[in-house]
Amino acid sequence: MEVATSAAPTALETFRAETRTWLEANCPESQRQSVKSYTDMYWGGKNPVFGSDDQKVWFERMLEKNWTVPHWPKEYGGGGLSKEENKILKEEMGRLGCRPPLYNFGISMLGPALLKFANDGQKEHFLNLITAGKLWWCQGYSEPGAGSDLANLQTSAEDKGDHYLVNGQKVWTSFADKSDWIFCLVRTDPEAPKHSGISFILIDMRSEGVSTRPIKLLSGNSPFCETFFDNVKVPKENLVGKENAGWTIAKYLLTHEREMIGGVGDTEQKTPLHQFALEQVGLENDILADTILRPEIAKWEMDDAIFKMTISRTMDEVKAGQSLGASSSFFKYYATELNKQKLELQMSLSGTAGNQWEGEASDEGRLPRYFCRTKANSIEGGTSEVQLNIISKRILGLPSK
Repeated sequence: MEVATSAAPTALETFRAETRTWLEANCPESQRQSVKSYTDMYWGGKNPVFGSDDQKVWFERMLEKNWTVPHWPKEYGGGGLSKEENKILKEEMGRLGCRPPLYNFGISMLGPALLKFANDGQKEHFLNLITAGKLWWCQGYSEPGAGSDLANLQTSAEDKGDHYLVNGQKVWTSFADKSDWIFCLVRTDPEAPKHSGISFILIDMRSEGVSTRPIKLLSGNSPFCETFFDNVKVPKENLVGKENAGWTIAKYLLTHEREMIGGVGDTEQKTPLHQFALEQVGLENDILADTILRPEIAKWEMDDAIFKMTISRTMDEVKAGQSLGASSSFFKYYATELNKQKLELQMSLSGTAGNQWEGEASDEGRLPRYFCRTKANSIEGGTSEVQLNIISKRILGLPSK
């Protein structure tokens, strides 16, 4: 009589088990807590500042593992993980609540564009610096007269032989005052149609003629700045792709920005809305005491669950070789609306305590400040109106007129 034996674990099952064990042993407890704000994140840079010893330990351990950007090729400092392995790593980090060891626009936006459009030398140089957390990047897209109509940008890059001479202004440049480099859209052919005369260049923020000025927000702390270029010399080797072909790169990068804002692949654990409601108003006869807000909370959580399932399905389609394409606009728009609705409900649940702008009891007004901040979600990364236009044309196939 033969005795049935269990099948040997697959390679992915073994990877999951080993990953879980490693994370449990190496991620400090303090790095398993949700971040409170951007100031609670590690952004890297030439002059890195760690918020705590644990943050430094966590970054260094993940860097040694090549897991700061685990899905990038090993030749650029990544972990070389397959899509399936990277998904498992995200799931296991999410299970423990592990924070990403490094936050950086170089990872979420510039990196994918460099992998697709940069030459070998640019990839070798910049991607390795990004994975090592040695450069803090900012994005130079929006201008005072080119926000929603991004292609109307006027910052110029004049050809001077071995370099460009850049003049102009960018606005809403997150972390420009702290960044080492900026990836920037500039106009290299003022006579060409507005979408055709744009180039994509990389500029050292320490270059002579670059200056920044912080922008204050209603919510208090703000990462936003104005950025000015006054006869800034930029070497020609900092041009990514072909001259006057930057709009293609810009659109590709915007897809990843909207994906980031939409929360695709987000592993942070946040307090569920129903748990927040329970903490604020409690139970009455075994149901939430606030009978007016209870159905709204249930509806929000159902919408959120459906959105997460849609993201999961789309990511599976991407793994199968399909392009994310215009779906990023849908993610960005819907995530924006969900986030605003959540904060409105939290403010309602908190009552008068939710309006406290300062003080230890309110964590220095964390909730109302974040509530105000969410209003910008419908502007940054492309306004909600722009996203709805893209969705109507490229997903629903509706006529433009």
